[in-house]
Amino acid sequence: MGKKVFISYKYGDTNVAPLKGLLEECIEPTKVRDYVTELQELLGGEEHVNKGERDDESLEEFKDDTIQGKLANKIFDSTVTIVLISPNMKEVLQVETDQWIPWEISYSLKDKSRTDKRGNIQRSPMNAVLAVVLPDKQGSYQYYIEENICSKCNCITLKTNILFGILSKNMFNIKKPSYSDCSNHDENSVYIGESSYILSVKWCDFTQNVNHYIDRCLTIRSNYENYSVVKKLSI
Repeated sequence: MGKKVFISYKYGDTNVAPLKGLLEECIEPTKVRDYVTELQELLGGEEHVNKGERDDESLEEFKDDTIQGKLANKIFDSTVTIVLISPNMKEVLQVETDQWIPWEISYSLKDKSRTDKRGNIQRSPMNAVLAVVLPDKQGSYQYYIEENICSKCNCITLKTNILFGILSKNMFNIKKPSYSDCSNHDENSVYIGESSYILSVKWCDFTQNVNHYIDRCLTIRSNYENYSVVKKLSI
């Protein structure tokens, strides 16, 4: 693949389709971290991957620059950020700024710079970001992706309201959108083309053609000026 990837995910979410045998699932249910292991293999091994922070580490006592410092070494040299979407990725009773994923996405979307040991300034442009949607315990993606809602154009609905704000704000954010002319929908209601800076794809589709989806999100990044990219968290 040749690209360094950072993976952002909810470590302990167990509301995902099982990857283990029945007995193993009874002892220790599959969690999102297990999908990360699968993903590392698909991406060519650990040398191509940096993983996000464990979600049992509190952010409440950290200042913004401390958080960014912790993320810098993991994200700075990456080109692509993959965020794993899972049903319980978001702690609804906890503010978003006290959770790791929003900070990881925010830092990924920024143009970054740092000084090396020799005093030289190193620069790293904003990452491409790909949202890979994991199946829930029943093997369904319906919690986020609703398919075939129109028998004529086969459009889909993305339930972006379940996501962190910085993710949802970077979807359907193209400055000059194109719309379907399907007669089953109101005018200007169904987007076509690459309408989002953050592309969404189901796990089952992604695993069948990893390079295709990586290349798509990199192409979107190369045209970033066509999108209203939100980089900062709402605090």
